[in-house]
Amino acid sequence: MLTKRIIACLDILSGRVVKGIHFQQLRLAGDPPALAKVYDKDGADEIVFLDIGASPEGRKIMLDVVRRTADQVFVPLTVGGGLRSIKDIQEVLRAGADKVSVNTAAIQNPKIIEEGAKKFGSQCIVIAIDAKMVKPQKWEAYIYGGRQSTGIDAVEWAKKVEKLGAGEILLTSMDKDGTQEGYDISLTKTICDSVNIPVIASGGAGTIDHVYQVLTETKADAALVASVVHYGKYTVKQIKETLKTKGVPVRI
Repeated sequence: MLTKRIIACLDILSGRVVKGIHFQQLRLAGDPPALAKVYDKDGADEIVFLDIGASPEGRKIMLDVVRRTADQVFVPLTVGGGLRSIKDIQEVLRAGADKVSVNTAAIQNPKIIEEGAKKFGSQCIVIAIDAKMVKPQKWEAYIYGGRQSTGIDAVEWAKKVEKLGAGEILLTSMDKDGTQEGYDISLTKTICDSVNIPVIASGGAGTIDHVYQVLTETKADAALVASVVHYGKYTVKQIKETLKTKGVPVRI
């Protein structure tokens, strides 16, 4: 079995890390560079930095915050939020990101996936899918930080982004986001079974058992954590050490 990754997520709004429930009711969690440094030292395999206000506000990502965060970490850094063009992607990579995460722009202009993969390599292009259940076993993809439905079937969209050259999918369950009630196993399993590229499960982690469940009951390659580490419930190190004792292959 391949080593599973634990990825710490930083949702950024107005230059600060925040966390909400169902993409709403946001509360402060800290300073991006400071938190990134903590998670890097604590053994996170990667850091995801998402400027969640950029697309809804129609602005570019805060490159200065990206640079300061990149300076604090030695693990791969994925950055997303407000990336609308190949030039935007290039600027973020030059600011210190190792990968980019694209959601809204990818749905509005799927060519950005293909062009980005050709120019920077598939491994660099992560497509974020924010999915919400509309009926049993059917999920829709949302854009603009979960504010707007697209009417696009999330499973079909996942298959399409793989064909266009995406190297990875960051899959967030909007129904589970911030609830700490566990990942959406059904959604994650369905998407993982539909594609051959790595899938990061996101939304709902509240206990280490939740992380264990999503990594053993689905084919997810990684689990994203936010609330459980931001507010001191667990450290990344505790999560990984417990997973290892349960037989999950992780890097300590």
